[in-house]
Amino acid sequence: MSTLILIAITVLVSWQAFEKPRLIERLILWPPAIERKHQYDRLITHGFIHADWQHLLFNMITLFFFGRAIEPFFLPRIGYPGFVLFYLSAIVIAILPTWIRHRRDPHYRSLGASGAVSAVLFAYILLAPWSLIFVFFLPVPAILYAVAYVAYSFWMDRNGGDNINHSAHLSGAIYGVLFMLFMEPRVGEHFLNQLTRPSFM
Repeated sequence: MSTLILIAITVLVSWQAFEKPRLIERLILWPPAIERKHQYDRLITHGFIHADWQHLLFNMITLFFFGRAIEPFFLPRIGYPGFVLFYLSAIVIAILPTWIRHRRDPHYRSLGASGAVSAVLFAYILLAPWSLIFVFFLPVPAILYAVAYVAYSFWMDRNGGDNINHSAHLSGAIYGVLFMLFMEPRVGEHFLNQLTRPSFM
């Protein structure tokens, strides 16, 4: 339920922003607006707008499958509000290193839910490391995808120039893992046990 509500809000806000450039300018992460005008809400609002429909659909499809998969794990522990708080806090935590790095750069902008979606994805991987994730229609074990994802994001963050905020992907992934371990410490033991028992399903 919470996943569907988050998707609906994100699609609605992004759709409106596609039609209204001024709305994008107000919601996007633009460091000077935070540094000088104290518009701290941008640390969250940037996660509800996207560059285009392809960017939006990729993030929302990922959130749909993995958000709904992990919600049942959250509900008996922190409920629907807790899951929403996890997602919203992931938007903020994922973007903080980027904001700190570019906080005085008037030319930098960032938008999209990718950091929070990464947190959701890696929370799922902790629970089911050997489940199959389809990458370009090819089934890949989640744990192998996670290793490749982190390595690629780290490398691109250092060397890339593709206008994708790979730092937010990394920060979101780390936050998703830490949040899960803090919420339920037994997840760590479960994850390690699962690693020793490969089961490609």
